[in-house]
Amino acid sequence: MNQSRVGLRTGHVGLNVTDLDRSIAFYEAVLGLPVQDEGGEGDHRWAFLGEDDEPVLTLWQQAAADASPTTAGLHHLSFELPTIADVDALTTAVLRHGGAIHYGGVVPHGDGEASGGLFFVDPDGIRLEVYAATGADRVAAPVPGEPTCGFFA
Repeated sequence: MNQSRVGLRTGHVGLNVTDLDRSIAFYEAVLGLPVQDEGGEGDHRWAFLGEDDEPVLTLWQQAAADASPTTAGLHHLSFELPTIADVDALTTAVLRHGGAIHYGGVVPHGDGEASGGLFFVDPDGIRLEVYAATGADRVAAPVPGEPTCGFFA
């Protein structure tokens, strides 16, 4: 029996990373998420990043290799910003901090859609999306007939 969970929401997302210091610098610079707490020793370190008193991401330095789109696990992590100009503003920070941008910049979510965003990977290959609800229809969708977030490599 399928039961709805009233009030269920995402608390935070935990990501395995290969280099905690590099990942902290990336997520602080690109998403503006400051460190709330961190700890651990040696190769097993962690950090909580968030807004106000709410953790948004937990980073766990325990990965031996980059993320892969061909193994089970997180497909991509998505964040929303108020305007497409806010999304555009992330481009420089993504590149400066070791990320890679897909599709050449901000694109719509699909054919004829106004919503869209920036699709990129962090320095560990974790796929990310930052989008806005409107304003991305200034260019054509990069993958005709399919969701843009579906199979970006």
